[in-house]
Amino acid sequence: MLFADAESSYEDADYVVFGAPFDKTSSFRCGSAKAPGAIRNESYNFETYNPHTGIDLANLKIHDALDINTGGTVHSALFSVESVVTRCAADGKIPIMLGGEHSLTLPAARQCKPSGIIIIDAHFDLRSEYEGEKYSHACITRRLFEDVTDNIVQIGIRSGTKEEYAFAEQHGLCYLSADDVLEKGIDHVIREVEKCTGHEKVYISLDMDAIDPAYAPGTGTPEPFGITPRDVREILRRFAGGCIGFDIVEIVPEIDINTASLGAKLVREFIASNAQETTR
Repeated sequence: MLFADAESSYEDADYVVFGAPFDKTSSFRCGSAKAPGAIRNESYNFETYNPHTGIDLANLKIHDALDINTGGTVHSALFSVESVVTRCAADGKIPIMLGGEHSLTLPAARQCKPSGIIIIDAHFDLRSEYEGEKYSHACITRRLFEDVTDNIVQIGIRSGTKEEYAFAEQHGLCYLSADDVLEKGIDHVIREVEKCTGHEKVYISLDMDAIDPAYAPGTGTPEPFGITPRDVREILRRFAGGCIGFDIVEIVPEIDINTASLGAKLVREFIASNAQETTR
């Protein structure tokens, strides 16, 4: 099954959706490998017209490249993601990755060559390695910081080791906690993100555990006291227009299919918000 309204050929498309069914480094709940199919299934629940943007997704050029072959190791999975995103970036198309676990963001962001990265996540993911694996989902922000850009802002943070908090402070990493979002408001948070990364040529990575498990319990590592789906929607509406790549990761549909449904809706919000800006 294709992602809803993804009926264009690759050659004609402005947006290329692809699935990355891989969760071999998942450390608590496995099952995000099944998320791409679940997100696609749930995407058919929604109308094509987005009333906020005035965009009808049925009129956009979206291609679904289906699921990539991630192989049996994290290295083969990273290579497969790199291959498809390299082609998309070279052809001037916006890649939209349906994960899978968060480790897969590294090659996707690297091949997009962003000026900044916005990570929406509950966890710092700043470990140097986790359980002997430096490319674990628990190390993704550290790898992005070292291998892609130090111009990173994280939103929704509320979990990390003492060492991760110290690393963030030592290196001046910009992060806004879930409490910051609640106490200062999403408009304040968006202004701070603009100061950190700007809003052009950014890559956005959405780990669904950033959202409070009251709204999105179907994730690999749920963390209470999170942000709301509306907070995430506002972030996407503000920054999607200057975005050159997007991914959504860490959904475990067998725990809660409604989390996959919310994920599908947020992907569609991203596409509509990007299209609104690029058609102005």
